[in-house]
Amino acid sequence: MKQTILNHLHNDYTKPIRDPVWKNIYLSGSLLEVTKDRCFQKLNRIKQLGPAYLVYPGATHTRLNHSLGVFALAHRLIKHLVAFDDVGELSVEGVKSFLCAALLHDLGHYPFAHSLKDINIKSHEELTSELIMGSGITGILKKNVGVDPLAVAAIIDEKTAYKGGVRVEFYRRLLSGVLDPDKLDYLNRDAYFCGVPYGIQDVDFILGEVQPADCRGIGISEKGLSAVESILFAKYLMYKSVYWHKTVRIATAMIKKAVIMGLKEGIIKREELYGLDDNEFFSIVSKYSYPPFKLLKKVLERNLYKLVYRIPFDDNNPIHRDLTDIKIKDEYERRIAGELAGRKILEQEVIIDIPEPISFEIDLSVYPEKGESYGFTESSSIFRGDTVKDFTGSLRSVSLLISREHSLPDTLRRADMDKWFGVAE
Repeated sequence: MKQTILNHLHNDYTKPIRDPVWKNIYLSGSLLEVTKDRCFQKLNRIKQLGPAYLVYPGATHTRLNHSLGVFALAHRLIKHLVAFDDVGELSVEGVKSFLCAALLHDLGHYPFAHSLKDINIKSHEELTSELIMGSGITGILKKNVGVDPLAVAAIIDEKTAYKGGVRVEFYRRLLSGVLDPDKLDYLNRDAYFCGVPYGIQDVDFILGEVQPADCRGIGISEKGLSAVESILFAKYLMYKSVYWHKTVRIATAMIKKAVIMGLKEGIIKREELYGLDDNEFFSIVSKYSYPPFKLLKKVLERNLYKLVYRIPFDDNNPIHRDLTDIKIKDEYERRIAGELAGRKILEQEVIIDIPEPISFEIDLSVYPEKGESYGFTESSSIFRGDTVKDFTGSLRSVSLLISREHSLPDTLRRADMDKWFGVAE
């Protein structure tokens, strides 16, 4: 069976697509048909990094670019793993399902990156699963590729029930983990298009040191520990310098504020946000003469709110914890706007921004040249539990944003704002 899989991987992917990061990406004829479907082509109209182009003008690459890159690295990863004796029972159908999942993993992604994250709407993984099971892609996967669409959907979305013969759990761990092809592509691709060095990784070396690990999907040789550390530090730097850059956070918060207010007032419905690309998103909201939706036009024109206050997020601060709840944050924003009412500040002109929690996965097996494997946290790496926690904690902050049409009263001091956010003197 292994030879059959290797023959498939070597011989059936011959249709080249040129990519600036990975050069030629080779698809099979049937997967090339998948990429022509309108649901997949929609990804070419969704910027991978949303409003990050306001800071890094080159960051106009798309979800489609990224999806092809993830497929390319997934192909290299599975081809490397198949050669190991302890990889477990694999099948051509399973490998095909995994590669389809890599290609289609962002099929249901929302416009403007993560601007719509943390809102009470379906996850993009759930939408992806629905599209795989109920669009033109469904038939292509069945008839042309020869896989069960349900297996592909289940690899991407853990909520999708599957009881067939494909090792869904194994492939899911390959697609999402410490060394997954998704992360390896977006770190390299985002760094390339933003023109920054922080995310560049030695993918050839990393994939060469990967080994199968039943309990965790894949592990790494001791020799490859430095590569894992590089990935973790690169992710930290990319969040600090690109993904959560101050200006990107402001633009993201303005988009989110407009959508939250529109949903709360019943101006738009959640279902209207599903299946949109960037242009369709702005078309939907622009048809309403709802004042808060002007925030979206401001983002397009780079007429952004100003940052007037920022402190580190403190998980031990009850006010900070409460503000992670959208409803409580909305009430708090209205309260602040009320206290500044003498300045005639509207509700939508005050925004509190708190980034969502992020994870730095370190659940990885390490394989020495001799002896038993051990967990990454037991290695000599500085990236242990406390260090990783400090990394993630240092990235999050509580920010207060106000429209540039207003200035804070001279009588409002830093100490007053500290009290708003529970900071002791």
